[in-house]
Amino acid sequence: MVAIRVDGLCKSYGAVRAVDGMDLTVDRGELFGFLGPNGAGKTTTIRALTGQVRPDAGTIRVLETDPAVEPLETRRQVGILPEQGSPPSFLTPREYLEFVGRIRDLDPDTVAEQIALWADRLGFQSKLETLHTDLSRGQQQKVMIAQAFVHEPAVVFIDEPLANLDPIVQEVVKRFLVAYAAEGNAVFVSTHNIDVAAEICSRVGIVADGRLVAERTPGADDEPLLEVFLDSVDDADARDVPAGDLIER
Repeated sequence: MVAIRVDGLCKSYGAVRAVDGMDLTVDRGELFGFLGPNGAGKTTTIRALTGQVRPDAGTIRVLETDPAVEPLETRRQVGILPEQGSPPSFLTPREYLEFVGRIRDLDPDTVAEQIALWADRLGFQSKLETLHTDLSRGQQQKVMIAQAFVHEPAVVFIDEPLANLDPIVQEVVKRFLVAYAAEGNAVFVSTHNIDVAAEICSRVGIVADGRLVAERTPGADDEPLLEVFLDSVDDADARDVPAGDLIER
């Protein structure tokens, strides 16, 4: 069953074409990796898929909803972990996750169970009553992961899920994502990490210049994913542009 379908998605910011005719589908049960260099259009695509920006052209369906027409309904049904998101500094993890549970229309008992589950899974039990402003970036990332899954969404969008996490927690998160997709959910992971994409994703889409330029199934293709990536991405975008100019659009 198709969970995400994108046809001809375009989005520009002034003269900059961030997404240029993007086509892709993701089925339930897939852990789909969205791999590309900085400025390839990954973040803009996710924002369009989650109703945060309105596309200039093209069609999107996420769980049969149109994010451009009913963005609140789309966001109600999905989970979102933004790359640079952080919890409100004036709330504790417990208070923030309780707030997320309320806006997700979860009953208090379910919220309490989810908070206990995620605090145990990611190891932030001792930080539940600590203000976020006093937590490390890694501890904040754990809370952000929890909020994306607290309502057990059928589709979840994740931007760099392993950022700021120590190796042990990274392994926990990787195994969880694989298992979550195997339960019939669609997990859409945007990342720069080729090794992680090759390790956990059931399918990887390579994006460059706002277009999906290649798709591979890790483990089933003979050519290493790194070589596919280098062959698929235009040299001028991936290697010759000064690092200071490689800004995610």
